[in-house]
Amino acid sequence: MSSTPTQQPANIKSRIGAILRATSGNFLEQFDFFLFGFYAAAIGKAFFPATDETASLLNTFGVFWLGALMRPVGAIVLGAYIDKIGRRQGLIVTLAIMAAGTVVIAFCPTYETIGVAAPVIVLLGRLLQGFSAGVELGGVSVYLSEIATPGRRGFYTSFQSSSQQVAIFVASILGYLLSEIMPAATVTAWGWRIPFFVGCLIIPLIFFLRRTLEETPAFLAMKKHPTASEVFASALANWRIVLLGMMIAILTTTTFYFVTVYTPTFGKSVLKLSSADALLVTLLVAVTNFIWNPVGGALSDKIGRKPVLITIAVLALLTAYPALSWLVSAPSFGKMLAVEMMLSFYFGMYSGTMLGALVEIVPAHVRTTCFSLAFALAAALFGTFTPFASTWLIDKTGDKAAPGYWLMFAATLGIIAALTVYRGGQQAVAVREPAAA
Repeated sequence: MSSTPTQQPANIKSRIGAILRATSGNFLEQFDFFLFGFYAAAIGKAFFPATDETASLLNTFGVFWLGALMRPVGAIVLGAYIDKIGRRQGLIVTLAIMAAGTVVIAFCPTYETIGVAAPVIVLLGRLLQGFSAGVELGGVSVYLSEIATPGRRGFYTSFQSSSQQVAIFVASILGYLLSEIMPAATVTAWGWRIPFFVGCLIIPLIFFLRRTLEETPAFLAMKKHPTASEVFASALANWRIVLLGMMIAILTTTTFYFVTVYTPTFGKSVLKLSSADALLVTLLVAVTNFIWNPVGGALSDKIGRKPVLITIAVLALLTAYPALSWLVSAPSFGKMLAVEMMLSFYFGMYSGTMLGALVEIVPAHVRTTCFSLAFALAAALFGTFTPFASTWLIDKTGDKAAPGYWLMFAATLGIIAALTVYRGGQQAVAVREPAAA
């Protein structure tokens, strides 16, 4: 029976509400991740004092990356939990763990106050965040894909990434306001904690939103939910799909962490632009990221995942280094904005497509685990490593455009994986069942 005029708006309203409730946890995750990157220099001085600025930044980004190494662990452990117990309950648990990590970092005393315990506590907070983040994105993406209307899976799943851009936008505004009303020395000394405190204050609201989630019809329709051991066995049997999924996701994670987490540091420490300029660019990037994600998802629903993935990856391969070389030759706000807008376009179009593709190629009965593991590996080994890799490449080569090589490498892996997965224009990688089954 077709929907009546009064039923249709109500249905649309309920789906929008479900999207908002599901993606609310992504806000907290990315809000804190971005702040950690933007205030890397201040955090380094507070918790990881070193003899020079580069060493301090490397220590800070090193801890940022170590936290990300917990993502694959969280993907397997929490992914198995969600595939067994349900999407709703699992997303509430991941939010609780993420919130704990945020509070730990926000309230941790400095190195000057408690000595070596300070970096240890901050590392603990990052490990908790990484453990939770390992399945947060996968759990939300799977939830959105399972409530999507027919033929619009790419569009629905793209809002997982779009929701993160709202966090970047809000964090950028807070950072901009702080830079305008506080002296730089005050922000470095203690003002950087204020946005983290704001993140702590919104945790109760996000918990309320998550608790009102309904379970997905697709999960409820499953006749049997796998045990943890069955989930692990199936994920292992499908290691090839997980590996290819990781390769497809790498360009998403590297471009995202470059245009959001690393951009403020790149603008201030490398290009020597003002904090306000770097923040304004990041704020505008968040807006365009939000727009391009659903555009990419919707386009891939119309023409297929492969054409969008290949086209964007090839463009990134050909233009990343030349664009950064043009920027660093004579840095300015306008040139930085132009390059970041280009990379934002690549990220949004590719990410909006990639999320739908990854949901579709992994086994349905262990969808959360395999999706989360593939993306967690991409984020841990490549994405969150981007700020560290970029800082290291510039330091070792003396070439301020050297991060372009990192982006080109990610694009190359994406092209190889997409061509492998979609040989002949359709998915060519078969789902496997464990030998014991």
